[in-house]
Amino acid sequence: MLTTVLFLVGFVLLIKGAALLVDGASSLAKRLGISALVIGLTIVSFGTSAPELVVNLAASLGGNTDIAIGNVLGSNIVNILLILGISAIIYPLAVGKGTVWREIPFALLAVVVTAFMVSDTFLDGAASSALTRIDGLILISFFIIFLYYIYGISKNGDSSEEEQAIPNLSVARASAMVVAGLAGLVVGGKWIVDGAVAFATNLGVSEALIGLTIIAIGTSLPELATSAVAAYKKNVDIAVGNIIGSNIFNIFWILGISATISPLPFQPAFMSDILVTLAATLLLFFALFIGKRHTIERWQGVAFVCIYVAYIVFLIIRG
Repeated sequence: MLTTVLFLVGFVLLIKGAALLVDGASSLAKRLGISALVIGLTIVSFGTSAPELVVNLAASLGGNTDIAIGNVLGSNIVNILLILGISAIIYPLAVGKGTVWREIPFALLAVVVTAFMVSDTFLDGAASSALTRIDGLILISFFIIFLYYIYGISKNGDSSEEEQAIPNLSVARASAMVVAGLAGLVVGGKWIVDGAVAFATNLGVSEALIGLTIIAIGTSLPELATSAVAAYKKNVDIAVGNIIGSNIFNIFWILGISATISPLPFQPAFMSDILVTLAATLLLFFALFIGKRHTIERWQGVAFVCIYVAYIVFLIIRG
């Protein structure tokens, strides 16, 4: 019972901690004269990915590598099929040409690169596969290229809205929020991983299943809230861009950091989840050319959600 309570509280601490960290650090950066653009590209972007990152670090350092890998793959699948699906049901999502021809292909590249990195048993008959530290550094290198791309397309944009979104807090309050946010992330991440291991043991299921489902959905709640509210307000660029950017962050940054800190053994069963991630990304791309061009319509959103439900059923049957 206590484990369940701590597991649920862990998600609250994780999400609230990320929000406190972003607001506090953004306010401090603003007081130091750092531009809103730089704050958005660094503190805000990294902060919204903090839940997945902290859970992965806790899982990697604790030797629960199936949770680390399952969290990243599961989050990417949740982001496309469930979150974009729900957002499109709320309001059809028109997607800009840059997202269609550059960012979605970049997200696809992330999945393909990872698939090759963990295909040792399939490509050369090795006894096992793993994401090594070298693989992690390669993923981080791709992430740096992505950041440079984002900087290039953002420097010509208007940052006035972003400037207004940065809270103007006293140094003492902002510092306290940063400390509280970091504490919430660390404690929440540990409780989630400990709870996931306990659930897997008690239910007789794999840690991978818990990582791909409960943890993946839980750590994706910030993206769900952001995209759903953006769709409701008809800010469709934010709804889609948030998800695609998060998927790229998850693989190139979070999986890259996790593998660099501690190599991640890759179970053969995960290959089917990589294929689902690849299929979901391709489905998103091709859906933009079916029906209304460059738009995810409501019926497509319903189809995305139904496919996600089918995937969950597959995971449960697989165990």
